[in-house]
Amino acid sequence: MDSNLSTAEELMAALRAGDVTSVELTDEAIARIERDDKEINSVCVPDFDRAREAAHAADRARARGEDRPLLGLPMTVKESYDVAGLPTTWGMPQHRDHMPAEDAVQVSRVKAAGAVVLGKTNVPLGLQDIQSFNEIYGTTNNPWDHTRTSGGSSGGSAAALAAGFGALSLGSDLAGSLRTPASFCGVYSHKPTLGLAAIRGMVPPATPALPPEPDLAVVGPMARSARDLSLLLDVMAGPDPLTLGLSHTVALPPARHERLSDFRVLVLDDHPLLPSGSAVRAGVRRVADGLAEGGARVEWHSPLLPDLTEAATLYMHLLFSGSTARFPLETYEQLRAYVSELSPDDHSLTASRLRGMVFSHRDWMEANALREAHRHGWRQLFAEFDAVVCPITPTPAFPHDHDPDLLGRRIDIDGAEYPYFDQLAWAGMATMPGLPATAVPTGLSPAGLPVGVQLIGPMHEDRTPLRLAELLEQQIGGFQAPPR
Repeated sequence: MDSNLSTAEELMAALRAGDVTSVELTDEAIARIERDDKEINSVCVPDFDRAREAAHAADRARARGEDRPLLGLPMTVKESYDVAGLPTTWGMPQHRDHMPAEDAVQVSRVKAAGAVVLGKTNVPLGLQDIQSFNEIYGTTNNPWDHTRTSGGSSGGSAAALAAGFGALSLGSDLAGSLRTPASFCGVYSHKPTLGLAAIRGMVPPATPALPPEPDLAVVGPMARSARDLSLLLDVMAGPDPLTLGLSHTVALPPARHERLSDFRVLVLDDHPLLPSGSAVRAGVRRVADGLAEGGARVEWHSPLLPDLTEAATLYMHLLFSGSTARFPLETYEQLRAYVSELSPDDHSLTASRLRGMVFSHRDWMEANALREAHRHGWRQLFAEFDAVVCPITPTPAFPHDHDPDLLGRRIDIDGAEYPYFDQLAWAGMATMPGLPATAVPTGLSPAGLPVGVQLIGPMHEDRTPLRLAELLEQQIGGFQAPPR
């Protein structure tokens, strides 16, 4: 067994049995990073000396009879999380020397659970891309094909997992940032229900690390197996102790079902505003066939599904209103003038993004009220279904595209070009209403690239899509190691 590609669950069992030490696992992980990461460039801020110290401490603790959920387990952390003593830059050159004094709340939690932090993983500039590259740390390549992106903004974490650099990673998600890299690299991730896991300390450099009230953003686990997602989520879940006392425990409802044959699943493979590429549709079909063969009730249509066109438009409004909220006034006024010239008949997602950029507070309140209506629609759908299976993005990993004009970029879907950010429509389906969504690998495309789908579950019922992910892993297989 290659310990570098083992699951966290397998490694924890070996540590508890005394078959391996944390120092051995940590040294093996470091050696693998030093050997293989020159070409992938996923671990942008190594912390190997402190990792070895933590591994020795974990072994001493275990020798004393201690046990914790992650005691002695090597893992990585997304660069955007504050780690005391390491830079947090979000890829922004002006903040290359920003050194926070305290750990983010989730870094504190994984350390308290005994994890050994190997270092931080690469991100895009300001976390605002579907790729992971910046002027400080360079470009992260996909371990399956170095000419292609690993995704973003948790692209460094996904690439590190696929390459065997630690068994777990902390990521975050606003526009598919957990799910898209997982799909592109062939690993697992979970976007928790909005607000389930405290986010303090996962903030832009020079921003006070105070407990925020995020509108769309979440932090979540990434792993090489479905069961490992639950292992890390149990450590992460819970409110910020600064706002709700000292305890961060939270009691999530159990999964609705334990057997695949009891699940009721709605499957979607196409979006009214964006086609799904043939490789992604084939991945969705593999999952649907696996569900059906396992005895699940599978439907491809339901009148209960909220309007996907309206949902995508609303998501773009909310997402881009937040992304430009701190723009200089002059820039904001220039945008307003530009948007005022848009045709009232232009209902494209590009127009929706532009309109969102200049939202007033009144506009946002109206959008938020519409979001509540969509949440109610999802509640009604989840009275009849337990999960929704659908794409995360319309394609597998695409070639690196570093055009600085993000709004001018295009995504190729089976030979036809579409606006680059239109591909966020699928990810936004779960993000806009705040629903939990688990990204699972489905196998490889004809070109040999990973393809993933997301399992969207009912709000606050994260264990339901997580359990379905475990059952699917047994049914159709899971993580495959990329060719060396």
